[in-house]
Amino acid sequence: MPRSTLTRDQIVRTAVDLLDDEGLDGLNMRALGRRLGVAPTAVYWHVKDKDALMLLAGDEVWDEIDLPDPDREGWRPAATRLATGLHAMCGRHPWLVQALGSYVLHGPRKARYDDRCLAVFEAAGFADDDADRAAAAVFTYVLGNAVGASATASLTRRLARGGADPRRALEDATAEAAAVARTFPRLRRRVDSPAARYNAGPDQAFAYGLDALLDGIEAGLSGAPAAAS
Repeated sequence: MPRSTLTRDQIVRTAVDLLDDEGLDGLNMRALGRRLGVAPTAVYWHVKDKDALMLLAGDEVWDEIDLPDPDREGWRPAATRLATGLHAMCGRHPWLVQALGSYVLHGPRKARYDDRCLAVFEAAGFADDDADRAAAAVFTYVLGNAVGASATASLTRRLARGGADPRRALEDATAEAAAVARTFPRLRRRVDSPAARYNAGPDQAFAYGLDALLDGIEAGLSGAPAAAS
């Protein structure tokens, strides 16, 4: 691809694809240039450095999340959709969770998402500070749930690069963790019980926790005790 026909949008979308495939460690101008079919120097005509590229790529993916209207749907269904949309997006782009801890990521797409989150909690009746706290609580909950998938993706790539069989290595690590758990009485009772299927149903666990969190937020709004789940 000649430098004259290369665009910033092409660079950013290709960077997102590269991050999806190789993670944070796999993103560099040389690898990006190979994917684009240009010399690395051609990329620098559009993006000054890797930090600037990460800022653009990290903002690009927020457009994937639908932004519901709380006036039409109600604040709680809208809050649920925003949270589940973010959770799904982080699952598609597990590098983003790591990037949020390594880079100061901002941009118009993320700002639009954040603004809609505040609008949802304002529609519920929260004043500015309380709306900020409610939005931050849900955001933090979602990212916390996405850490596991992000770590697994990173570990799988690292094991594959080292020549190991990632699936076998993860199975061995899980077995070792279960052996450690069996040395503690409460964990031992759960290792072979239905509760041990928690890791097989992360989506259900996420939905359960999100409902509980929104119950607490709603109770704080009304001054009533949280609803039993």
